[in-house]
Amino acid sequence: MAEVKGRLRKSLSRWASSADMEARELKLDVRKAGCCPIDEAGDRQRVELQGSLRTVTLRPRGGVPALEAELYDGSAMVTLVWLGRRRIAGIEPGRAIKVTGRVGVQDTLRIMFNPRYELK
Repeated sequence: MAEVKGRLRKSLSRWASSADMEARELKLDVRKAGCCPIDEAGDRQRVELQGSLRTVTLRPRGGVPALEAELYDGSAMVTLVWLGRRRIAGIEPGRAIKVTGRVGVQDTLRIMFNPRYELK
C-alpha cells in the first residue's frame, strides 16, 4: 500500500512540476511579446493578451451562435467569445494566439467579446 502511495505521489509531483514549467514558459513568452498578463488586465481596459487556447466550444448566447475559447497565459484565464460564429479556422485547443480587445467581468469570470486575433 505504501509503495502505491509513493508511486502516486511521484506521478502527481511530476504532473504538477510540468504544469508549473508550462506556466513559467507562457509567462515568459507574454513578457517577450510585450503583452499584458491576463491577471494584470484592468476591467474594461483595451489590452493585448497572448497565450494558449485550452478549450474551444460552441455555446449559443441568446439564440445567437457563439464560439467560446479559454485563453491561458500562465497567470490566469480569460474567456474569448466570438458572437455569430460557429467556427473559426485555426481556433483550436492547444493553439498559441495573440488577441486584442477589452476585458470585462461577467459572473466573476474574465471575458473578452469579439477580440481581434493573430494565430501564432
